[in-house]
This record gives sequence, C-alpha cells and structure tokens, in this order.
Amino acid sequence: MTPFSVATLSHKSTADPTADPSPPLDGSKTYKLHLPPNIPAKDFWSIVVYDNQTRSMLQTDQQFPTVGSESKGVVINPDTSVDVYFGPMAPVGHEANWVQTIPGKGWNVLLRLYGPLQPWYDKTWRPGEIELVK
Repeated sequence: MTPFSVATLSHKSTADPTADPSPPLDGSKTYKLHLPPNIPAKDFWSIVVYDNQTRSMLQTDQQFPTVGSESKGVVINPDTSVDVYFGPMAPVGHEANWVQTIPGKGWNVLLRLYGPLQPWYDKTWRPGEIELVK
C-alpha cells in the first residue's frame, strides 16, 4: 500500500490584518489556493473539500468536491505550480481547477499527497495559504 500524508489547510485573511488569522471559510465567497512548483507526490495529489458540520465531503452539484493531479483537464502552470479555486461559481477560465462550495455552509480542505517525497517531510515545500479572491 502506498503511504500518504494529509495536511489540513487554513484560510489566511488578507482583507483585515487585525482579524482572527483563521476565520471560517465561507461558502458564498471565492478563494484561491496556490500549490508551489514541484508538488512532492510520487504517485498523485488531491485537494478535497469537507463540510464543517457533517465532516463528510461537501455535497454539491459536482460528483466529488475535489481537484487533483488525476482530475480530468486540471491546469498545471508552466512552472509546475497549481492554482485551485473554491467558491459557489467557477471563476471564468479556471473551471477545471475549481471546487464548488455552498453559500451558508462552512467548509475545510485537506491536501493529500500519495507517495509523499522528501520536500514534504523536511518542510522545504509547503502549500500556500487559502486566500480570499477579491
């Protein structure tokens, strides 16, 4: 069986520096997560959105609330970084890298690395913060 690592990601509030550093993610807003180049997964990686209340995958119109290296059409930037978007509607031009959220529902994100590589363990590679898209 392939080992995997899981990271819970939080939201960085850039709008108000005096606010709680990890306010709840709001299903009515749009957010972006930047995964830096060379994502350290030997096999594959995935981002999965979970419902804060049920702790199950968020129920949306999408079959699965996920984007990952094995997702059909996922866009990888020229430098091998990836931008993932979360929100009630897909940002134009970023539909393949979008996970739907539900207004009125809180949610959280897990990053899974299947076959994590050394940069994950030695912390030389870290995912970006989830940031509000204005």
